[in-house]
Amino acid sequence: MTVHVSPSEIASAIESRISANLYDRDHALSRAQIEELVRLASLAPSAYNLQNWRFIAVSSPEAKARLTDASYGQRKVLDAAVTFIIVGQFPSHEALARRLEPSVAAGFMPREMAESWVGVIADTFGGNASASHDEAIRSATFAASFLIFAAQSMGLASGAMTGFEAERVAREFGLGAGEVPVMLMTVGRAAEGNWPQKPRVPVAELIEHV
Repeated sequence: MTVHVSPSEIASAIESRISANLYDRDHALSRAQIEELVRLASLAPSAYNLQNWRFIAVSSPEAKARLTDASYGQRKVLDAAVTFIIVGQFPSHEALARRLEPSVAAGFMPREMAESWVGVIADTFGGNASASHDEAIRSATFAASFLIFAAQSMGLASGAMTGFEAERVAREFGLGAGEVPVMLMTVGRAAEGNWPQKPRVPVAELIEHV
């Protein structure tokens, strides 16, 4: 499904976004709706088209309870329709080769270019755990930002969370070697009482023209 929006609608979505803490606990999302959120989030940019992320959609009562315990008891994990564990993955040149193949098959990426990209990833990240970890964080953060606006496009609220026990989440939800739980993202129908978007630092204090 392709959704076309005007530039003004995109700006409005950015300006109206809030980080929700209060959700309608009776609101649920279908599996198809959850998968559409992930589809949209997966359109985020990633270096060399690595797409080195995945999403664990926590929506069952049992899984919500486990994630709440690993998130310092934060109620919004229980009340939101779904909370995503956004997982960053260490770059893999083998995975990249598979992910570039559709572009080669479609005819707009020369095979030689795809092979050179695979070589760059192998040389840059092979055996470099620190660089791999940083790239996993970067990629998953892009995906998280797209998930926020995927939720907006469906009339849903969202809230990014870094308040959780990373090692416990990784253990409880079966993350593998080379995977990092970058953040949680609650998504659902906002309840009454959420704060509006908080004021931002003036642009003049943020920008340097050179």
